[in-house]
Amino acid sequence: MDLQSGKLYWPTTVVNPPSYPRLEADISCDVLIIGAGSSGAQCANILCDQGLSVVVVDKRKAGEGSTSSNTALIQYAGEKSFVSLSHSFGEEVAARHLKLCEQSINDIERVSRQLPIDPDFIRRDSLYYASRKEDVPELDEEYALLRKHGFNVDRWDARQIADRYPFQKEAALYYHDDAEMNPLKFVYGLLERVKSRGGSIYENTEITGKRFEQDYALFFTKERHEIRARHVIIAAGYEDSDFKVEKNATLASSYAVITKPIADFASWHKRTLIWETARPYVYMRTTPDNRVIIGGMDKDTSYAGTRDSKILASKDKLVQAFNALFPDIQAEPEYYLGAFYGGTHDGLPVIGQYEAYPHCYVIMAYGDNGTVYNGVLAKVVSDMIVTGSSPDLKIYLQSRPLVAT
Repeated sequence: MDLQSGKLYWPTTVVNPPSYPRLEADISCDVLIIGAGSSGAQCANILCDQGLSVVVVDKRKAGEGSTSSNTALIQYAGEKSFVSLSHSFGEEVAARHLKLCEQSINDIERVSRQLPIDPDFIRRDSLYYASRKEDVPELDEEYALLRKHGFNVDRWDARQIADRYPFQKEAALYYHDDAEMNPLKFVYGLLERVKSRGGSIYENTEITGKRFEQDYALFFTKERHEIRARHVIIAAGYEDSDFKVEKNATLASSYAVITKPIADFASWHKRTLIWETARPYVYMRTTPDNRVIIGGMDKDTSYAGTRDSKILASKDKLVQAFNALFPDIQAEPEYYLGAFYGGTHDGLPVIGQYEAYPHCYVIMAYGDNGTVYNGVLAKVVSDMIVTGSSPDLKIYLQSRPLVAT
């Protein structure tokens, strides 16, 4: 799948990226992980810490899939609101999901401190503003539910926003202790830690066949080497559909711009993450080298040619959206891209367990908080493999009831 096109920023931030060999022999392991991106790397890190023998394979070089276009706003709140998720799944399940996402952010921060490659994890607050006056009642309902369940969020009025930013909005939610980071450095750091703890990582190793026995699975590479594993995690990102099509999954296109370095962020309160109630929405964050990442302008297309034809126009619109909020900051685009973006109809990420794939878990951390969702699902699947159970599996299993959107 042609996952992204354009001029990518994250690969320029890593001077000497790690590399790994191609698989050249038959091997066996406790857990085979297919995919060396965020989900595969987070799973591998947890399972290596549990003392299991882990093999990670990727048909590309590690981190060259969607990780390289991930804008890495690390948040627990997502495009589907707490209120909306409560209507679909009940308040208890929705609250548990958000608490798991909050814990995932804490886990990512803790793990980031242990990595041999610093992923530039930085805590940031988030401003989520009402794009229109008509959105304020919905924002207030969201705030009430978040506060009811103990989330650290404030409700700001127009004066509070204007006192801190150079733009005017009717109302906003101000989330404390979200984060940002470099997603590519995070994946490289995780894989290097896995390698140091005895895990095996193979690049340019494409899986082309499989066979299932009673107690194990056999997966075969393009070069006809065999991997025997007691458990398999398919963590192929938006290419999971190469293995199993999930009816709850959706695929669209999104766009991003990364500016040249900016000298002065004095008007940008605490360099918060910023996003809005409009759908599709525009979001923005800063980087350690003082750039701005502006993303959004999602389009309902899963065709790479259509997606790519809109990159330049979307780049200009994203810069215009930023300038409307920060007219005092001169934003000049240096990198820009279009990428596929996965979601689900019901708003929650998915763990797939299918009768045709015994011994396998398919991780589909689809949604706007993919890195955080990957952490949540990696923990659930790892618990299933290590202990045989997880109280949270039922929240994410593909057999949960679907709700039309």
